[in-house]
Amino acid sequence: MHDILYHRHHLDSYDHLEFPGVVPRTFIGAFIVSLFASPLVSVISWLGFPKFYSLVAARLVLGCIILSTLRFFRIQLLLSQIRNKFGHQVETFFVLLTTFQFHFLFYCTRPLPNILALGLVNLAYGHWLKENFYSALSFLICATVIFRCDTMLLLGPIGLELLLTRSISFWKALKYCVATTLLALGLTIFVDSIMWKKFVWPEFDVFWFNSILNRSSDWGTHSVHWYFTSALPRSLLLAYPLSLLGALADRRLPFFVLPVLSFVILYSKLPHKELRFIISSVPMFNLSAAVAASRIYNNRKKTIWKLVNMVMLAFFAISAGCTVVTFMASYYNYPSGYALKRLHQISHPVNVAGEEWVHIDTFGAMNGISRFCEDAFPWRYSKEEEIVVEELQNRNFTYLVNEHSSVDGYKCLFHEEGFERLELRRGFPPIVLVKRPKVYVHQDMKKKKEDQLHKKWPGC
Repeated sequence: MHDILYHRHHLDSYDHLEFPGVVPRTFIGAFIVSLFASPLVSVISWLGFPKFYSLVAARLVLGCIILSTLRFFRIQLLLSQIRNKFGHQVETFFVLLTTFQFHFLFYCTRPLPNILALGLVNLAYGHWLKENFYSALSFLICATVIFRCDTMLLLGPIGLELLLTRSISFWKALKYCVATTLLALGLTIFVDSIMWKKFVWPEFDVFWFNSILNRSSDWGTHSVHWYFTSALPRSLLLAYPLSLLGALADRRLPFFVLPVLSFVILYSKLPHKELRFIISSVPMFNLSAAVAASRIYNNRKKTIWKLVNMVMLAFFAISAGCTVVTFMASYYNYPSGYALKRLHQISHPVNVAGEEWVHIDTFGAMNGISRFCEDAFPWRYSKEEEIVVEELQNRNFTYLVNEHSSVDGYKCLFHEEGFERLELRRGFPPIVLVKRPKVYVHQDMKKKKEDQLHKKWPGC
């Protein structure tokens, strides 16, 4: 998004050509977000604000796009009252449950293929509720072909259920699916082959890498039950037990919940697991939870249900507390970004004839630094990888932003702390965030300017 907004048609300046990543990803989502963000970015540039505000604008636009698709799904809950399905109260609880889920709302603004696919999945869910089954399948196919090939694990169970319940015609569905696949495939190959300067279908490369070669395991593995014992409880909070209760108590829900549950079960077979892989299951689990919450609330005047309602309200409060804690923890999850911002603020090289080179190591690039964080001349940046620490003193870098507390030939100017863990303690508050130094900023001893020789840096 940065390169589309700032480099536009100058493809040789794009970052992905130098740092392509493990597998290619599509540019279509980035083009869509950049299109809507460009007026805001133009105003920000005209006012002379740092590029960081363009990052905020781009992520706000992405968040609005995803939440608008979620709103479409939510509206169908209200309109489905006409078709004797859910209605206004379920919709209200759906909003409340979603509001208390920090991880889901946080991910809505993250520029990831999973989140772009989530937008299309939300639209598919909405059409599913409207009983526009062919439209639902079309959105799922677009998400699969363009953004995330693993959406096929959701498309398969939904399509199979619709066929088994005779909600769709096999031959008509085949016609829709083939036509949509060809259109989506042609679009992604056309756009991404231009941007990557080679013939490419990004999601096929992803499928080959993750599923056929199983190389995603190089980034860590989890047990087969991790989604059900860790990821979903953390992301759904109160909605996790309520979703199970809703599916058991309301005979309308298994039609919607079972395919989504199958999606998570199928994905559990892949050793490498992350919450973002199954994030598109959250809205449907929230629907099931909202139905259960509505039933508990409606029966709250009955003796047993009154106790259940009180327990539910207590868990709402606990979920709100968890959201606050996770929000605070996430604030300290990007120490590299804070380190680079601080370097820009307190170093501020003026009247510099030459360039000020900043080397950012892999850890720094993964923990808060993007091209939106870069400043103009005299600042220059390098993300060159696989440089051993001992070799840095022989390179022409003025500053280093990395995870090492000491580097030969450099003086450590300051460090930034990052979130480490939560700790329980007696007193108030009962939960504290434990932080430790994670990112260090160093300056080349040979290039120290006189005005900085006497500056009192915090040190490391």
